[in-house]
Amino acid sequence: MIKLSDLGQVYIVCGKTDLRKGIDGLAILIKEQFELDPFSGKVFLFCGGRRDRFKALYWDGQGFWLLYKRFENGKMNWPKNQNEVQALSAKQVDWLMKGFAISPKIKNTKAREFY
Repeated sequence: MIKLSDLGQVYIVCGKTDLRKGIDGLAILIKEQFELDPFSGKVFLFCGGRRDRFKALYWDGQGFWLLYKRFENGKMNWPKNQNEVQALSAKQVDWLMKGFAISPKIKNTKAREFY
């Protein structure tokens, strides 16, 4: 398995992206909508509506790599908040690739009061 975090800082583009877009369309999205540099050597992750596949865009200094992965079983727990890009830690990237959320869910528990 390719460890995306080994390539550089990984950013997740939250919400739905039209995965029909290729290298140029995704690079323009990064530059114009999020004001980030697609030539920075960072990895940008995009997910469509089905959440069982994603694309990764990466500039290696000589050209773009466009990686595409489809999960055969299950779906990714992709953040739904539109128009946001989040930097991920290596652990968060690993969680995402395994289908887990990038942030742990905190249970709402009431503290017991003792008198």
